[in-house]
Amino acid sequence: MRVNITSKGFTAKQSQVELIEKKFGKLEKFFEEDTVVNVTMGYNKKKLQTMEAMIPVKGMIFRAEFSDLDMNTCLDKVVEKLTTQITRYKKKIQKSHRHVKGIIFEEVPETADSLSEDSVLEPIKTKSFDLTPMTAEEAVLQMEMLEHSFYVFLNEDTGKVAVVYKRTDDSYGMLDPKY
Repeated sequence: MRVNITSKGFTAKQSQVELIEKKFGKLEKFFEEDTVVNVTMGYNKKKLQTMEAMIPVKGMIFRAEFSDLDMNTCLDKVVEKLTTQITRYKKKIQKSHRHVKGIIFEEVPETADSLSEDSVLEPIKTKSFDLTPMTAEEAVLQMEMLEHSFYVFLNEDTGKVAVVYKRTDDSYGMLDPKY
C-alpha cells in the first residue's frame, strides 16, 4: 500500500509522515499491494486541523475525514472510520463487487454491526424532476431557496448534469461527473 500525503498551508514533519504511514499500514491487510491511499492534511475555516483520506479501489471509494485541534487525533479517527467502513460493509461489498480485485475480503473481520448480504440498501423514495440549464451560481441560489443540502442541475457551461452541495464548513462544492 502506498500512502500519498498532501499538506495544505504547512509542511508535514518527517515524524508526522512516518506516523501516518505506520497508522495506514494497519489497513494494508485489507487491500492488495498496489492500493494507494491519498491523505490530505490542512486547516478548515474554524482553524481546526483536518485530515481526509481516500482509498479508491476499482469502482469504489473509501473515504473518511475528521477535524480536531490535534492532528494525531485526526489521524486516529480517520483510520478508525475507514476500518469501520470496511468491516461494516464487507458482506455488501463482497456480494455486489465480487469481481472487484483490490480488497482482500478474507482479512476483513466480522463485527456485530456488519451488514448482512441480505440487508437492503435501497432508496425509499424516488423523485423525478426536470433538469434546468443554469450556472453553478444559480444552482447554489436555488439550493439555498429550497433549503436543501444539494441540488442537481444541467450545467449550462458544459451541457452536462452536475450537483452543487453545501459543505460542512458552510462553503459550497460542485460534483462534475465524468461520463
